[in-house]
Amino acid sequence: MLLTIDVGNTHTVLGLFDGEEIVEHWRISTDARRTADELAVLLQGLMGMHPLLGMELGDGIEGIAICATVPSVLHELREVTRRYYGDVPAVLVEPGVKTGVPILMDNPKEVGADRIINAVAAVELYGGPAIVVDFGTATTFDAVSARGEYAGGVIAPGIEISVEALGVRGAQLRKIELARPRSVIGKNTVEAMQSGIIYGFAGQVDGVVARMKKELTADPDDVTVIATGGLAPMVLGESSVIDEHEPWLTLIGLRLVYERNVSRS
Repeated sequence: MLLTIDVGNTHTVLGLFDGEEIVEHWRISTDARRTADELAVLLQGLMGMHPLLGMELGDGIEGIAICATVPSVLHELREVTRRYYGDVPAVLVEPGVKTGVPILMDNPKEVGADRIINAVAAVELYGGPAIVVDFGTATTFDAVSARGEYAGGVIAPGIEISVEALGVRGAQLRKIELARPRSVIGKNTVEAMQSGIIYGFAGQVDGVVARMKKELTADPDDVTVIATGGLAPMVLGESSVIDEHEPWLTLIGLRLVYERNVSRS
């Protein structure tokens, strides 16, 4: 079994692979204050409930792949792999790790590991050219060329950030549930805010993707647009440009990078 861990700014997603199939997954909050020991206890609690794994930490785990956008959490997870999974091959995605995707950026080292991992999975599953829209703390748009290169991207404030900002900065506004309203024209303040978030972000996605397609290739119809991230379902039904929804895109990319660095080394 391969354990994959995708650490985002707000949530951490864990996936358990049996070969190419993801057989279990978990989503927990990302807390930069957690120590390696606390993370190990958390992992033991989650995986101890799975019937294919033993009760002891590490039982049944044959490999680990990790990417993180939070440096302090990456540091603690590195310690977890050393102390609690010392005999298990581990790949932590950072500069020097083989991904198979050339990065066409001014400074490749500044690109988030999760964005490169998404590109790896997009190339493997759909080929290029492609655009990955990841709905997380930020909404990121990542372009993959026809030759499978990471061509660059766009970063915009995420849905939850925008909702929180409205609640904090709006004198007569408040935090709301992220849900689809009855209609575009809201009949009360909550529905008006929900409409602005849902349909506003759908319009943003459609507009940004259309502009990216024009720069990415001469024939925009050749571009596959893939949505991923925990908040993607909020926009899927309202966006007209999304072709595929792959909720485990980053975890699949981690599996592929693990195989390229361990299984074939």
